Amino acid sequence: MKILYVFPHPDDESFGPALAIARQLRDGHRVFLLTLTRGEATRQRHRLGLSLEEMGEVRFREMQEVERILGLSGMTVLDFPDSRLAGLDPRTLETAVEGHIREVRPDVVVTYPVHGISGFPDHLVSHAVVKRAFCRLRDEEPDAAPKRLAFFTLAESDEPDGLFELSVSAPEEIDVAQDVGDEEVARAQEALAAYETYQEVVEAADPLGRAGRTVYFEVFQETHSPRLDCVTREL
Repeated sequence: MKILYVFPHPDDESFGPALAIARQLRDGHRVFLLTLTRGEATRQRHRLGLSLEEMGEVRFREMQEVERILGLSGMTVLDFPDSRLAGLDPRTLETAVEGHIREVRPDVVVTYPVHGISGFPDHLVSHAVVKRAFCRLRDEEPDAAPKRLAFFTLAESDEPDGLFELSVSAPEEIDVAQDVGDEEVARAQEALAAYETYQEVVEAADPLGRAGRTVYFEVFQETHSPRLDCVTREL
């Protein structure tokens, strides 16, 4: 099956989702990534002495390396303004997401949950835009609509959050728990290491340590108990 991940920034796919992506690819699924910005507004650009445009180009090249490492079936990086998605007409973002869904024709679309995990405004905007695009396609163009919308999330854990204060989903909200092994952990670590300009943040946040060996998803307007072991199960 085809799975399309939609996130606002470079590295969002590697701060946890890469564990599931690596497993899904190993299981024979085709996995695509759509990123709405080039992540140019990161504070790391000041440390590096780079302009917004230069930082965006550097992060785009780092994403190309991540695409190679993970073995993605396809990747598209758009150029909406990083950290300023909340100021855009959401219909512009929605149109871009819908167009990409029509092009890829995924069975499942994955994005952030309503709390955005970190609470960053771009994460919240991405959730709302992707959910609205999914609902519109499902209602008005069912032939172009994915079969399922899922939200990558975190569960409660004894592990510390690291650099960011993180939100989690309640146990009853989690519909998918996908276990991963050493191969997926190694691949996700390699993907994170490709973000050379962001290593200071990666080390402080320790996203893979927080994620552990199980990746969790909510499924929009579905309830699964017991939990599914992959976002494509029962489709």
